[in-house]
Amino acid sequence: MDLNPFELMKNMKGLQENMQKMQENLPKITATGSAGAGMVEVTINGKFVVTDVKIAKEMVDPDDIGTLQVLVASAFNDASNKIQEKIKDEGLKYAGPLGSLMPQG
Repeated sequence: MDLNPFELMKNMKGLQENMQKMQENLPKITATGSAGAGMVEVTINGKFVVTDVKIAKEMVDPDDIGTLQVLVASAFNDASNKIQEKIKDEGLKYAGPLGSLMPQG
């Protein structure tokens, strides 16, 4: 892609507006991570706010809180990785022609 600085400046206002729309849309983007073969699930939104936690009854053992803590953390990390991918994909949509300049991976 040929980078024309004048074209970039012309597109800057539109890009800023699109990025604002994306920011407003972040709470609507969600991802659910799981751990322990789905026994623990954590759902977060695009602002990394936890919106739901599900724990199977079998996982609640007062004598083994440590395992549950590890599974909740793992489920959150799984959700976090998934939401980062969704945010990246969403950002590429809003970036328009400049999306090709964003890192892919």
